[in-house]
Amino acid sequence: MKNFLLVAVILGFSPIFAQETEVDITPDNSWLKVGLTAGVPVGDASDVSSFALGADVRGQYLFNPNIAIGVASGYTNYFGKDNFDDFGIVPVAGFFRYYFTPDGLFLGTDVGYGFLTNVDNNEGGLYVNPQIGYHNRDWNFYAYYQNTFAENDLELQNVGVGVTYNIRFK
Repeated sequence: MKNFLLVAVILGFSPIFAQETEVDITPDNSWLKVGLTAGVPVGDASDVSSFALGADVRGQYLFNPNIAIGVASGYTNYFGKDNFDDFGIVPVAGFFRYYFTPDGLFLGTDVGYGFLTNVDNNEGGLYVNPQIGYHNRDWNFYAYYQNTFAENDLELQNVGVGVTYNIRFK
């Protein structure tokens, strides 16, 4: 079922990538986003971790003033509690964002694969990260829910806040 969902999402994004129009990368439509996230583990993760801290890296292309796509990665470290070791997730994902106005509210989501680190007998699984936030030309502030549907019926989840800074391509 998880693989079916991943294929459905990829096929859903395929019309976006299949366009044959020429793309001009400019500082007004493309940039790198780098930032930090902090969250509280929920679900299965809350049994073994008390806090999640991460780094966020994204490359974004803005189709028009409202719609953006890109690639996302980073690292989220879950700090272990009660004699559990720290573990983490390295996502490799595509993302979609809808900006309502040039400055203001946005909605978005990341979808991809989350590779687990320091977890025995589990390599990872489907990664989703919906977000809602505020943006301006340089900054993004957002709330998120991150979930990795890992192997062996393990779901690693956290809710939190993040901030990214936009570095313009020249």
